[in-house]
Amino acid sequence: MNGLLDIYRERDLLKDATEGADEHLAEASRTVYIGFDPTASSLHLGSLVPIMGLMHAQRSGHTPIALVGGGTGLIGDPSGRTAERQLLTKEKAAENAEGIRAQLEHYLDFEVSTNPAMMRNNLDWLGNLTFVDFLRDIGKHFSVNQMLAKESVKRRIEGDDGISYTEFSYALLQSYDFLELYRRDGCTVQMGGSDQWGNITTGTDLVRRVGGGKAYGAVFPLITNASGTKFGKSEGSNVWLDPERTSPFRFYQYWINVEDADVVRYLKFFTLLSMAEIAELEDAVEREPHRRAAQKALAEDVTRRLHGESGLSGAQRATRALFSGDIEGLQADEVAEVFADVPSSEIAAEELGGEGASLVDLLVSSGLASSKGDARRSIEGGGVYVNGVRADSVETRVTMNETIDGRFVLLRKGKKSYHLVAVRR
Repeated sequence: MNGLLDIYRERDLLKDATEGADEHLAEASRTVYIGFDPTASSLHLGSLVPIMGLMHAQRSGHTPIALVGGGTGLIGDPSGRTAERQLLTKEKAAENAEGIRAQLEHYLDFEVSTNPAMMRNNLDWLGNLTFVDFLRDIGKHFSVNQMLAKESVKRRIEGDDGISYTEFSYALLQSYDFLELYRRDGCTVQMGGSDQWGNITTGTDLVRRVGGGKAYGAVFPLITNASGTKFGKSEGSNVWLDPERTSPFRFYQYWINVEDADVVRYLKFFTLLSMAEIAELEDAVEREPHRRAAQKALAEDVTRRLHGESGLSGAQRATRALFSGDIEGLQADEVAEVFADVPSSEIAAEELGGEGASLVDLLVSSGLASSKGDARRSIEGGGVYVNGVRADSVETRVTMNETIDGRFVLLRKGKKSYHLVAVRR
């Protein structure tokens, strides 16, 4: 067996582990689990660290379990929260779990014969619990003093809104999950973010007290970027693993724009590149930072894993279009996304019928030219492009035949001045 925790250490992925976890994981193939909260239909970049943790575990010969909190998701984890979560319905939690399974399949092998990944939903056992039985059989093993000492609980108690009994009970339910997975699947290791340390160690205690077995825990660091802000957000919004919520192009852009100060850490965290390959890219950051070789390697590896070769090639094609204006091969939806931030206007489809609209007039109405004379001079100077193609005459007219899928006309003046004209029907 490979030393799993050693792999985490060399990639700076290990924050802490319980005593004996190293030896336990090195001795034989083990079953390990990480919980995922089904509060949304998609996981986001903040989930990538635990996902990669499971991926490394499976590649090291261990059996990974992705536990979807269909039951605990109805309660809400107070860890890292300053206010209570909005409660989910059972139906919404189940729907979200299906989306999560589809995303995990890009990282975990659920079909391999030796140690296939498994997915469990804790609603399968929590949904059948009776309150009296749970208090009698499980609650008696928890000290209120111990629970009050947890950082996530203390922070909420000291706040203005306090903490509900519902969320206060979350740690008991998570610990019970560990016990159930120990009984059902022989799971002996729980992993998660470092904010889960208290919940994980409470679970190891419960396995020992009730299950009579030994259990272990390991936690990953909570990732921030070099400026100290939370990892996984772009312009204040989550970057999602679902392509319907974050397109391959936007996903790729997040990684290609990573700062030099973060890129080597992210290569360790989020790719399967060897440490030797990462060392070479680190050297390239020092020697030729302008080439951004490390960012390109990071963006390619992470995007390919989630979105496949077609998603990666589309993202790269769209990225080239963003900087060069060459939109050949892009569909209308891709053009709309790539140039979403450039100035835009509308034109009625009727105006592009017949002989079409004068390019000179379009340049003026779009603001790319200050006057018809300015527009003509720009065209004559070879500095005007329609859908990436240079206009060669001041008599050029734009018809529906020149539109992109009948929806857009992309105008460019010079190297960087763009305007997107949407066709209104």
